[in-house]
Amino acid sequence: MGLWALTVVGLAALIAVDFFIGRKPHEVSVKEAGIWTAVWIALAGLFGLGLLVFGGGRPAGEFFAGFITEKSLSVDNLFVFVLIMAKFAVPTQYQQRVLLVGVLIALVLRAVFIAAGAAIIAGFSWVFYLFGAFLIYTAWKLVQEARAGGQDEEYEENKLLKAAERRFGVADRYHGTKLWIQQNGKRVMTPMLVVMLAIGTTDVLFALDSIPAIFGLTQDPYIVFTANAFALMGLRQLYFLIGGLLKKLVHLSYGLSIILGFIGVKLVLHALHESGVHVPEIGIPVSLGVICAVLIVTTITSLAATRRQTAVEAASGGGKIMSKDDVDA
Repeated sequence: MGLWALTVVGLAALIAVDFFIGRKPHEVSVKEAGIWTAVWIALAGLFGLGLLVFGGGRPAGEFFAGFITEKSLSVDNLFVFVLIMAKFAVPTQYQQRVLLVGVLIALVLRAVFIAAGAAIIAGFSWVFYLFGAFLIYTAWKLVQEARAGGQDEEYEENKLLKAAERRFGVADRYHGTKLWIQQNGKRVMTPMLVVMLAIGTTDVLFALDSIPAIFGLTQDPYIVFTANAFALMGLRQLYFLIGGLLKKLVHLSYGLSIILGFIGVKLVLHALHESGVHVPEIGIPVSLGVICAVLIVTTITSLAATRRQTAVEAASGGGKIMSKDDVDA
């Protein structure tokens, strides 16, 4: 219990420092985003090394596998975050505040999911069959969405958000970083609060596959929580760092589907093993290797495909036959 308390206090201190440094609304530069992204990844690395020194290779391996998986899955969140920012027309100088609070809301909700998942796993080992089947289904669905071009969908507010808007009302414009204002004698939400809630509650949908995925790598709630915390807390800076590169990761959904499918199979094999069936189990070193290899290959093929597409478009534009009007112009 003391370790949990110390970890939560440490994370709270890091979040407070992050909030203090970025407390003044401003447009985040690529340099600032890059520095903070490196800081959060370095902190995750140091935490993993601490687990290696004090806990051994297994928990450290599980943490790194979980962190990399959650980090890669969280990149997919950024596509939706971009849609949310556009939907609510969030001014660039307020986007970092929106993401900071939105991610904190997401972290709290994920902690609830993790606690519930740990309790279910402790009481019912057969739940691994459900988790495994769900991840395999999610992997197939990701492939289908990628083929259909699902990234171009518009963001739709969830029922919880719509209910809150009906209950409290929403101001017609942003009022700085204020979350509530008095309007016509009534206390109403500002668009700033609405978009923060949108970011936080939308992440719950992503947690439905990411939480079972990490439980497929480790059943230690502490490692599950810390891997999620480090992955999510660096998400805000990652948004500003690779926001312009997201469209170039054209094969990301395929890579994530392979990772989720792989972990789904791993969970089913684990469930069979727990049921007394003699089947091979996939160890953490193999899992870590597969996850890293898939992400590296996916990134390389995505950038190569984007480069080819750009070259084709440039060649097509360069080879355009000019009309008489073009020549006259």
